[in-house]
Amino acid sequence: MPYEFLEDVATADIAFHAWGKDLEELFIAAGDATINVMIDNLDAIALTEMRTFSLENDELDMLLFNFLQEFIYYKDSELLLLRAQQVEISEKDGVHQLSAVTKGEKLDSDRHQQRVDVKAVTLHQFQLEKTDDGWTAMVILDI
Repeated sequence: MPYEFLEDVATADIAFHAWGKDLEELFIAAGDATINVMIDNLDAIALTEMRTFSLENDELDMLLFNFLQEFIYYKDSELLLLRAQQVEISEKDGVHQLSAVTKGEKLDSDRHQQRVDVKAVTLHQFQLEKTDDGWTAMVILDI
């Protein structure tokens, strides 16, 4: 997996570090990490329901923040566990735009090994950074 959980960063929350060769790969990895905090077995999520959404923000890091919040929103509002299938990011006139195709299914306690409930993405130590190998992010989730 292109992410790892950081045990020593947050004590009341859960932190993870995600990476990708490009922004799209990083966003997909961070989305999976967010869902993986809630559900142990990501592969058990059947890709039967689709949701698409578009976001925009002047700041690229806040675009990631808002993207991750979408996964929490769908989990809270529809009990829907989603995984990003396609992410496209562009920039026009200083505004970063994202369109995402996600697929998943409703939470099924018989098949999905639940971990903890994520309430929100926090801005505490939130970081998105371009590296020599691509992109990296550090995220702390409020549980």
